[in-house]
Amino acid sequence: MGADIKNLRTRIKSVDSTLHLTKAMGLVASSKIRRATEAMNKSKDYLKAYRDVVDALTSCEELKRSPYLEKREEERLCLIVVAGDRGLAGGYNANIFRLQKEYEAHRVYAIGKRACEKYSKDLTLAESFSYEEAYALSKKLCEGFLNREFDKVAIICTKYISIMSQEAQIKWLLPLSRGEKGAKSILFEPDEATILNSVIYEYIASSIFAAVRESYASEVAARRFAMDSAGKNAAEMLDGLHLKYNRARQGAITQEITEIVAGTEQ
Repeated sequence: MGADIKNLRTRIKSVDSTLHLTKAMGLVASSKIRRATEAMNKSKDYLKAYRDVVDALTSCEELKRSPYLEKREEERLCLIVVAGDRGLAGGYNANIFRLQKEYEAHRVYAIGKRACEKYSKDLTLAESFSYEEAYALSKKLCEGFLNREFDKVAIICTKYISIMSQEAQIKWLLPLSRGEKGAKSILFEPDEATILNSVIYEYIASSIFAAVRESYASEVAARRFAMDSAGKNAAEMLDGLHLKYNRARQGAITQEITEIVAGTEQ
């Protein structure tokens, strides 16, 4: 009986420590959510401005033969995988890698500590990923695509739906799709091809940067939700352990009283 009480006391201490940890991590995630979502929305607005320009350009007949719009028969895929920097975020990373398994990649660029560990690449943290890093990667991708090192470029990231819901997705970056917006009223100087060549690095960089910002906001939200769930489970477990502990103590006290009464009667 004494051993059971000791084990329960140790277990209660361990679960209580876990409960404090999950609460602390949940509070940290909560404090980061607002800043992360603001950064995500700003990067989306910036990307939208570039996308409008690129859509107008790619809708022009003059750019039908642009190498950036070339659809190739071969499909050697260059994949950018954006995963979390840390764990304890529920199925956030698992969903990313599950989606990645559906695509056979010719080359992989990893962003985020967990992604870098999986693909043995140089460490690039998603949280501190800068626009300069995105631009450098964009330049590599565009040059590799033009040099036919690969035929398609895509990024696997996480879509932020709400604070309760995030979804792994794949976004295709290259080749560019034909724009649906007509550009008849727009005059490009000196010409459409020159303008596209001058903005393509910025456009791809903006797409990568926005995807990383959105993935990071999703990671923070997923971690907060996971820590809330873990905290509730720990609290329920703690209540159950306290109940068992009190019953064990009551049983031990009852047994001691019985032994004392039996001893006095003898």
